[in-house]
Amino acid sequence: MVTERIALFIDGSNFHTTIKLLGLEVDYVRFLQEFQTYGDLVRAYYYTALPDPTEVSPLRKLIDFLDYNGFAVVSKQTKEFLDPTTGKRRIKGNMDMELAMDMLKLAPHLDHVYLFSGDGDFCRLLSEIQDIGVKVTVVSSTHTSPNMVADELRRKADRFLDLEDLRERLVRAG
Repeated sequence: MVTERIALFIDGSNFHTTIKLLGLEVDYVRFLQEFQTYGDLVRAYYYTALPDPTEVSPLRKLIDFLDYNGFAVVSKQTKEFLDPTTGKRRIKGNMDMELAMDMLKLAPHLDHVYLFSGDGDFCRLLSEIQDIGVKVTVVSSTHTSPNMVADELRRKADRFLDLEDLRERLVRAG
């Protein structure tokens, strides 16, 4: 039996919001172990924007843990700007371009890609990946309010995997 070469691409911001809305506390070691049973796991990317290094952030602890435990963490610093409409301070840190570039670069060496995001902006990326013969599974949830997965993204994917269905295999014990 030939094992599929797979990679995970986790949109950290979208994934974090989805698991929070589901009340799911993910055990990332179990998470990797679960997906290693799906095929030959080539890479597990986690994308996130990080606040200024001088700011205290619980995200840094998670990123350090992931980095030491088998994830390839891709990050950049958030940017601060004033919203011209409201005059309020806003923080921005979109990682979509980094995720897309890495997926396109790695896809020729893979059989199956798992995208952990519900962002409809990724539809075109999925088309490109599928056009080179790589299967795409979108992993998100339809059990959140508001709904965290765009309908067009679910339709574009070869398969949709709901995080709610994985709850028992991903949740932190105890």
